[in-house]
Amino acid sequence: MSLEFDLLAQRLEKGRQIRALGFEPYGRRFDFTHTLGEIRRRFGASSAEHLQPRVEVRVCGRVHTIRHMGRAGFAHLLQEGERLQIYVRVDAVAERDFKLFQMLEPGDIIGAEGYLFRTRTGELTVHVERLEFLAKTLLSMPEKWHGLEDIETRYRQRYLDLIANPDVRAVFITRSRIIASLRRQLEQRGFLEVETPMMQPLYGGAAARPFMTRHNALGIDLYLRIAPELYLKRLIVGGFDRVYEINRNFRNEGISTQHNPEFTMLEFYQAYTDYRGLMDLSEELLRQVALEAVGSTEVNYQGHRLDFSRLARYSMREAVIEFWQGPERPALDDVRDPGWLSRHSVKATPGEALVDIFERVVEPQLLQPTIIYDFPVETSPLARSKEDDPGFVERFEIIAAGMEIANAYSELNDPQEQRRRFDAQLRLRASGDEEAHQMDEDFLRALCYGMPPTGGEGIGIDRLTMLLTNSASIREVILFPLLRPEGPLGLADRLRELDR
Repeated sequence: MSLEFDLLAQRLEKGRQIRALGFEPYGRRFDFTHTLGEIRRRFGASSAEHLQPRVEVRVCGRVHTIRHMGRAGFAHLLQEGERLQIYVRVDAVAERDFKLFQMLEPGDIIGAEGYLFRTRTGELTVHVERLEFLAKTLLSMPEKWHGLEDIETRYRQRYLDLIANPDVRAVFITRSRIIASLRRQLEQRGFLEVETPMMQPLYGGAAARPFMTRHNALGIDLYLRIAPELYLKRLIVGGFDRVYEINRNFRNEGISTQHNPEFTMLEFYQAYTDYRGLMDLSEELLRQVALEAVGSTEVNYQGHRLDFSRLARYSMREAVIEFWQGPERPALDDVRDPGWLSRHSVKATPGEALVDIFERVVEPQLLQPTIIYDFPVETSPLARSKEDDPGFVERFEIIAAGMEIANAYSELNDPQEQRRRFDAQLRLRASGDEEAHQMDEDFLRALCYGMPPTGGEGIGIDRLTMLLTNSASIREVILFPLLRPEGPLGLADRLRELDR
């Protein structure tokens, strides 16, 4: 930091010199006529002759590079990922404007007024007639603006990462397109976007540990939501037959390449359908979001070609048989046999053992987007049981590149059965399972008024973005991922010192 502190003093002094010229080091509003991207799109193919009569422009941006050539000079401005060259000549601008140009440094933010022309090398350029100063940078940009490679620095100083690395900017533009596509597709199908509480007196809707906070005025503990599910199903009871929420969830869990304690989900519920109806809908949603976000249903992810045009489908039992790795492939009777399951897993119940085997053996092999359906009832306390196999529920997950990206089921709407499932979860909590569900009496009351047959699904926005942008870590697709606090920077003390 010592070099940065020295630079602070130099840059603050430069700011005072800029003020002495009659400019404010931190300027005010600048009315531009075009963004840099608009200029490149509209005039990028225009010849020098086609730029006559003069095309006058007012542009602004961050100084990317600068070349001083005595009585003239060039600079490149950067704005929203686009670059454009400007040319400043001593006899074309006011004296103070040329002095300002000579004092510019990479990272400074300026406005420029002039007209477009082509240089001798053919580069589209603004011939500047007037400069305005908009903001002084006090710290140095990464070396050549391509030197920000340290992972911790990139995540901690995302603002610098976005300036220095154009590919990072592209990831978050794609993320925005993904969300916009999902929202548009659902609204075209008659879904209503809603908002549900992020602070809840009871947490539920998923098996996870919550974050807890305190409401002082009411004197109660509240939990940051781990899922919006139970509130969205209350809305189905209330007569909103198709609802969705693009929501932030919070789970008090570890951090990994696939997990961040704060993450984004799309969760939607549709009355009068079931999990098979949602399978078809999910296939359509994912195919279209890939097309709209990246222009193709096929994407490269970490060396694998993923195809979102069609999703393979297996029951969980079928998947264990299909992807078994061992000398003897099991038969359907084997994966139904509690004895066979107990020989291949230490879990307490046959259902838990099947899920354990699936997660260890099968899930890492599922590279192509795949639907896995029919889960054991023990692991799905909110899903409707299968009519012909009560030990299993009408639930599916979508898995791609070994990651779960969606979870859905036919919702349980029998209040007595839901009460029995909650009771079973309470027994698990009593035995030490901190992620087991609590008893939500108000949700039971809502079910007692009658909830129509319903299908519900959650799609992980962060993981879907990982797949569609070829990002190996969830931190690459979250603008400000959670990090351990860094030590004191001393920056405020140094600024305070230099202010004396």
